[in-house]
Amino acid sequence: MEFFFSITNPESFEQIKESIENSIKNITNSTKNKKNKIELYPNISKKAKIDFPVIKKPELEEIINIGLECNKIILDIPKIIKSIVNPWYTINSKYFINSEGSEIQQNFTDVVIDMIVTAHKSGITQSINITEGGRGGLEQIINRDKIQKSAKEIAVKASRLTSAKPIKEEKATLVMNPDFVSLLTHEILGHPSEADRVLGKEMAWAGGAWWKNKLGSKIASENLNVFDDSTIKESLGWYYFDDEGVGTKKTTLVEKGVLKNHMQNRETSQIFKSVPTGNMRATNYRFMPLIRMACTCIGNGDWDVNEMVKGVKHGYMISNMKIPSIDMKRYNWSISCQYAQKIEKGEITDMLRDVIVIGTAPEFFESIDACGNDFIIRPITNCGKGDPMQSMIMGNGGPSIRGTAIVKSVN
Repeated sequence: MEFFFSITNPESFEQIKESIENSIKNITNSTKNKKNKIELYPNISKKAKIDFPVIKKPELEEIINIGLECNKIILDIPKIIKSIVNPWYTINSKYFINSEGSEIQQNFTDVVIDMIVTAHKSGITQSINITEGGRGGLEQIINRDKIQKSAKEIAVKASRLTSAKPIKEEKATLVMNPDFVSLLTHEILGHPSEADRVLGKEMAWAGGAWWKNKLGSKIASENLNVFDDSTIKESLGWYYFDDEGVGTKKTTLVEKGVLKNHMQNRETSQIFKSVPTGNMRATNYRFMPLIRMACTCIGNGDWDVNEMVKGVKHGYMISNMKIPSIDMKRYNWSISCQYAQKIEKGEITDMLRDVIVIGTAPEFFESIDACGNDFIIRPITNCGKGDPMQSMIMGNGGPSIRGTAIVKSVN
């Protein structure tokens, strides 16, 4: 039997004991007459203490100074009217025990900086944002002047966008950069790969998955490979054990266009005759664990991005994630980008603003004919799921990809 219980600020051990006993009585009574008994995949007990590496310990004063420096870099660019720079870090210790004998402690630090830039000229207002960081120390944002370069880049892009033109609606060949691909992967590959969604257990408040009952079926072109991997070091989705005490690993979700697996917990893996994938996570002790992405990615390809662009007679370069809108089964989707550029006869030309990309999952997946060799991981800090809502941090990633979808500008 498995159940969830939490208590806040107990005054004594006896109060904890009494609360646990009452919870056990309640769950026992509620399950006595249930026809469908829950079976859990057997799990070997583990004892471990893991300290994730921190090369440079974050200090409040230093991280504030980094934020102020980035803010100055941004405001020095013409046409910028607003800058929001939010650097932050958390020091975490997660302690897990269960009645099977597991005792696991994982100590880790996350360092992140969010930056939003707004530019204005002649009645046109444009915003660009970026999030940088990862699991580790201050090195996650200061190595190779990474943050300063990002600050200048987004400010320059926002300034240029005030002179950019919108586009008319058309179906076209698109080359999507890794940052945009990260959100696309998250929304139309990661979420529908969560087994509880596939089973319909999330349908009431978060949706399901269009590829229910399609395991083993071809759902995309052979160029599409997708995996979830919690072992990628320094990603915000890096951990060694989930909140069921299951050890983590890389899980293949789609292989050469064939749907191979979902993200599983100990219950769903019994239903799917699979094994747990180590994706059961809770935001903190107050919440019941749910199946969550760790670091879901489209696999790297062997295409040089310049060659991908050269192969496009007429199309668009789609860059950087913005706002998603996805239906309940992750079938119909639209994701806006922060900026786009025309591709004419294999050359990137005019910058375009207010561009949104629209497609259906199976048609778009089948259209993917190239994946670049420029794979990156991006930090995701605000993924929501569950009722009550749980916000989770994780990684998502991929290379540039080329496919076909509808584009248009939304003013």
